Amino acid sequence: MSTTLNASTLLAVPLAPLAGALLAGVLGTTFGGNWFGRRLSHTLCILGVFVAFVISAMTLKSVAIDGARFNETIYEWMTIGALKMEVGFLVDGLTAMMMCVVTFVSLMVHIYTIGYMEEDEGYNRFFSYISLFTFAMLMLVMSNNFLQLFFGWEAVGLVSYLLIGFWYNKPTAIFANMKAFLVNRVGDFGFILGIGLIVAFAGTLSYTETFTKAGELAKMTFPGTSWMLITVICIGLFVGAMGKSAQFPLHVWLPDSMEGPTPISALIHAATMVTAGIFMVTRMSPLFELSETALSMMIIIGAITALFMGFLGIIQNDIKRVVAYSTLSQLGYMTVALGASAYSVAVFHLMTHAFFKALLFLAAGSVIMGMHHNQDIRWMGGVRKYMPITWITSLLGSLALIGTPLFAGFYSKDSIIEAVHFSKVYGSGFAYFAVMAGVFVTAFYSFRMYFLVFHGKERFDQNPDAHHDAHDAHDDHHGDAHHGAHHEPHESPWVVTAPLLLLAFPSVVIGFLAIGPMLYGDFFKDAIFIDAVKHPAMAKLAEEFHGPVRMALHGLMTLPFWLAVAGVVTAWYMYLINPALPAAIKARVMPLYTLLENKYYLDWFNENVLARGARLLGMGLWKGGDERIIDGGLVNGSARGVGWISGVVRWMQTGYIYHYAFAMIIGVFVLMTWFVWRDTFLRLLGFAA
Repeated sequence: MSTTLNASTLLAVPLAPLAGALLAGVLGTTFGGNWFGRRLSHTLCILGVFVAFVISAMTLKSVAIDGARFNETIYEWMTIGALKMEVGFLVDGLTAMMMCVVTFVSLMVHIYTIGYMEEDEGYNRFFSYISLFTFAMLMLVMSNNFLQLFFGWEAVGLVSYLLIGFWYNKPTAIFANMKAFLVNRVGDFGFILGIGLIVAFAGTLSYTETFTKAGELAKMTFPGTSWMLITVICIGLFVGAMGKSAQFPLHVWLPDSMEGPTPISALIHAATMVTAGIFMVTRMSPLFELSETALSMMIIIGAITALFMGFLGIIQNDIKRVVAYSTLSQLGYMTVALGASAYSVAVFHLMTHAFFKALLFLAAGSVIMGMHHNQDIRWMGGVRKYMPITWITSLLGSLALIGTPLFAGFYSKDSIIEAVHFSKVYGSGFAYFAVMAGVFVTAFYSFRMYFLVFHGKERFDQNPDAHHDAHDAHDDHHGDAHHGAHHEPHESPWVVTAPLLLLAFPSVVIGFLAIGPMLYGDFFKDAIFIDAVKHPAMAKLAEEFHGPVRMALHGLMTLPFWLAVAGVVTAWYMYLINPALPAAIKARVMPLYTLLENKYYLDWFNENVLARGARLLGMGLWKGGDERIIDGGLVNGSARGVGWISGVVRWMQTGYIYHYAFAMIIGVFVLMTWFVWRDTFLRLLGFAA
């Protein structure tokens, strides 16, 4: 039975976190007079997100069980001719799932922040930012039109700028947030072009009306070219997704965003900002299904990101950067699924990944706290006995990440690999190789980090940086990092470990519970459109699915499982049994290591070619165009010209009558002789007079 949802109740979902953000951000900071203390500020923010989560969970129940749907305008901002600019909500299976994921992970991050940011002076400001971030993401996923989508899209980018540069006294943090902001502007340029083309040719900002006219758009060509208009639109939208979801080559901002506090690393990289692009492409599936070129572009870009970003994770020594490159690789997997027209598989992996990646980031933060703010995994080891809760939850998150059967990541990652195998899109062959190779790479770098941190010989008393203020280079907590040389690791307080345990549960079971309805049921029936004739991957997957238990048992005999096992065993041997081997391999492949250490020189290219080229162009336009041509030629030049002419005129205007009479006589003489001289000149040139 289909029911409708209440608009006022849905409106409370984004507004509750916004209220907490405003109260804590104004009355809890010096801006508003510090009326609210820390306890009241974090209580208000957590309460706001908790209310949003409860309503989101109730909405998911109504959508999944009762078949409830909502697609209405909440507020009409303005009307320009036939074009309506509105705030409205579209709630279906896709939106309801995203609402629950965003609010649950955000709630865990809010609770975790109480312990992690306890000593930070910007405590209330941080809570305000993360609640505002949650509001922006909810507005994005709940939108039913492109105007609101773009608002949420840009608001997420703006708040991420504030969060990545939260410690604004650190030069590296300022560089990182500016880098994230500028790279996302590149993607957003394509995004707004795609939206602009939809408005220009479809004449609407509404999703529903645009999808209704998709067939007409597919028959049009881009003006002045032979390009299909729908392809240009989809590529523009996907370029926006490349920026937000950190796809090669617009991925460069995400690793540097680790300069922000660990809680926001979990929020940005697990359930919010980086998933916005995946969500948007899935929502636009009726358009993308009409462009084979756009699908091919997605599957190739996703494959490059999945494999080559995984390689970079192998050589990272900062615990947060290992997890960050893992995020890049997994986003590549999701994009590959989008290119294979397996949209439901992509958002299924988005959901499972949100839980276990938030778990891994928060566990990494717990390790950093327990290790007295040391982030270098080379100087850890044996932490398991000191931090048992962090250890077991990290292990569960790592097992989910590498796709261990029965864990959440197995069901989504294995489905992606199978979907690519059945895909007929150009580039699917390379993508299949990339996602298969990525299984080994993911298992290797994940358990390299796990073994170096939690097992083996204790090395935290050998850290060469232990007598320096290491938090200046890593997490800028108040406190002395050098104490790490004199104190053993310790388990984190309950406000840190409780979110780890709560995230560990869905990291294990959510895939088993949700794969049936989400991939092979009716959960996304009116949210995702697939042309099953041209893109049969999902139909093939449905034929081979016989329940989550049989899928897990079958997974024990497949190549991805044994590649994952090989990755774990290789990491175990290299870092626990024969720890001298990695150094020996590094010495033999130093050029390759240098390439990876420099991140394929993309940062060097961006900074030395693009950035310097832009500065040179700007300098040329400033000095040559603005100062010389505009100021020197047009403005000052015209002034000098007027002055020169005025000087000549003043010289001629003597005031003597005989001078004027002489000028009149000369003028008459010129007029009398002009025609004679003209005819003579034409005859000399051979023309008739």
